[in-house]
Amino acid sequence: MNTVFSFTNQEFLLLAGGVIVVIAMMIYLFRRHYGTLSATGSLSDKHNAARNTGAWDVQKKYPEVDVFRWSGMFFRISLVAVLAILLGAFNLTTYERSGHIPKGALDLGDLDIEVEVPRSAEATPPPPPPPPPVIQEVPNETILETDDVFVDNSVEATESIEAPAPVADKKSDTKHAPPPPPPPAEPEAEEIFKVVEEMPRFPGCENLATTDERKACADKKMLQFIYDNIQYPSIARENGIEGTVVVRFVVEADGSIKNAEVVRDIGGRCGEEAMRVVSLMNGLPQKWTPGRQRGKPVRVWFNLPVKFILEYN
Repeated sequence: MNTVFSFTNQEFLLLAGGVIVVIAMMIYLFRRHYGTLSATGSLSDKHNAARNTGAWDVQKKYPEVDVFRWSGMFFRISLVAVLAILLGAFNLTTYERSGHIPKGALDLGDLDIEVEVPRSAEATPPPPPPPPPVIQEVPNETILETDDVFVDNSVEATESIEAPAPVADKKSDTKHAPPPPPPPAEPEAEEIFKVVEEMPRFPGCENLATTDERKACADKKMLQFIYDNIQYPSIARENGIEGTVVVRFVVEADGSIKNAEVVRDIGGRCGEEAMRVVSLMNGLPQKWTPGRQRGKPVRVWFNLPVKFILEYN
């Protein structure tokens, strides 16, 4: 339910206290005013003279200090004060501090995340040398025996030899269709790394000198962005749901965010809210600084914990 006004506990207490102070001041001022009139004694002299002359026809002893003539005004003021207090009570809202980064915001807790060692450049080992040839010794006493019989193929000069008839080439007479082209090779999917030599970073800190300074600055800016934009789901707040949601996404080689998914959810639409905040990162003026492996930008999985902690005022 959306409301036009909303008040925190402190604002509601200030509103109620202000109404009480205004009422107390009005009572004090009216008491002081009527007390001053009564203390002068002019009212008693005036009405005693009226009684002596017979002109005293009023129903009140001292009509000038009759507070009941202000009853209509006091009723309206009281009605406005009560309505203001009720309006504040119905719109009382508990807020979490905007931009508050909880302690251990980047701690994944007991979530089992597979960690692989970053692979650095390694020299390719040379191929092993071929095995040396094996020399077999053949004894000189070995006599080769054969069963082939010598056939005399000599021809006399006076004999005629007919050439064999040429055989028709069947391949030349038959026309074959050209073979179909080979199917195109499927493009190899680019590998997605889990851990690289230089992990991806939130934008806005590339002007710093060292890698450690850039990483610390990027983590701080990322957490500030998340907890400035996060909104505690009402269903989770009403049911007292707290915990850590872990969102995993791919930081592409160009710095864009893709393939976001909830690895661990705590319910109460907290996972959906964490996904919404992650999707806002693609709308930033600058993209993420991509991860690098062997000096080349690569695709990297990034695990982001988002903590939901109720804070009661």
